[in-house]
Amino acid sequence: MKFSEGMAVIEAVLFACGEPIDAEKLSAASDIEKDTVIKMIDRLNDRYADNGSAFRITRLGDSYQMTTQPQFAPYIKTALETRRQVPLSQAAMEVLAVVAYNQPVTKSFVEQVRGVDSSGVVNSLVERDLLEEYGRLDLPGRPIAYKTTENFLRCFGLTDIKGLPAIPDSTDQIDLDEYDEMSFSGSD
Repeated sequence: MKFSEGMAVIEAVLFACGEPIDAEKLSAASDIEKDTVIKMIDRLNDRYADNGSAFRITRLGDSYQMTTQPQFAPYIKTALETRRQVPLSQAAMEVLAVVAYNQPVTKSFVEQVRGVDSSGVVNSLVERDLLEEYGRLDLPGRPIAYKTTENFLRCFGLTDIKGLPAIPDSTDQIDLDEYDEMSFSGSD
C-alpha cells in the first residue's frame, strides 16, 4: 500500500471511530506498522495545518482522535443546539405524556401503557434533558423511575406540572358510531 493510501485509511478509521483509538489498534486495523501510522498521523496534521483545515488529529496518551480546531467550537455549539431543537416524534410525545401525567414512572410502566418497547425513546428524552432519573423503586430489580425536568416545563411553556391540561374524561368523547350517524343525518 502506498503511503498516501495508508494515510487515507488512517484518516477514514479515525473519522469513522469518533472516539480515541489506540495506535496499536490503528496499526492492526490498517495492517501498517505502528511507527509508520504515527508518521502518517503527523503528515495528516501537517496537511490539515497547511490547508487551514478545521480538523486535526489529537494525541491522547497512546491514542489518537480526530478533532476540530478550537476556534470552531462556537459554530459547532450553535449547530448542535439547533439540532437539539428538532421536533419530537409522535412516540416521544406519547412517552412524555405518559411520564408527565403519571410521574414518577418506570420504563416498563410506559411500555405497558403504550404497548411497545419504549427504551430507546426514553433514553433519547433523557439525552435531550426532557426526562431524568428520579430514583429507584423498591421493587424486584430496583427499576429506575423517571420524571420530567425543568427543561420539559420550559419547552412546553409550563411553570409547574400542575399546568398540564386535564385529561379528557372518556364520557366527554363522542362515540364513533354516533359521529358517523351525526355526519350523515343531514345529507338527505
